Amino acid sequence: MKLKAFFPFLIFCVISIALYVGLSLNPGEIPSEFIDDPIPEFSLPVVGGEEVGLTTADLKNEEGVVLVNFFASWCAPCYVEHPFLMELQKRGYKIYGVAYKDKAHATNRFLKEQGNPYFDTAADNDGRVAIEWGVYGFPETFIIKDGVIRHKHAGPIMEMQFEDEFMPILESISK
Repeated sequence: MKLKAFFPFLIFCVISIALYVGLSLNPGEIPSEFIDDPIPEFSLPVVGGEEVGLTTADLKNEEGVVLVNFFASWCAPCYVEHPFLMELQKRGYKIYGVAYKDKAHATNRFLKEQGNPYFDTAADNDGRVAIEWGVYGFPETFIIKDGVIRHKHAGPIMEMQFEDEFMPILESISK
């Protein structure tokens, strides 16, 4: 009989511990199983075209560090992130864009109105490449060096995040 009276308190303690642990986690920090793995094999057309715009070989043959940004014109956080991508381009970072399930005219209008920070922009029309890269939300940005995924960031990149999260990684892999 005494055990039944203790049961609600035990449930309360278990729920409290679960909430404490859950609330202490950073929801923007989701580990990727692809970190330190070679980039997946892919070949994507240019936005609005048939010819190949971006391939695995393109990224593997790059010297130094490149960023790959998955975005879409229908993605509100992509608009928030875009001015900082323009700033990164001005700072000399090479960024490749992958337009996810977006209409060519919408992607082109987005880049014309907002500016184009991308060295090349490819179209992932059916979403297969995004799945192979482990993308689950937009925007997402990957740091690539020597054809290997070094870091993944989910959500828009802002100045403070770049300085706190990206710079230490970029400095460590540039050595």
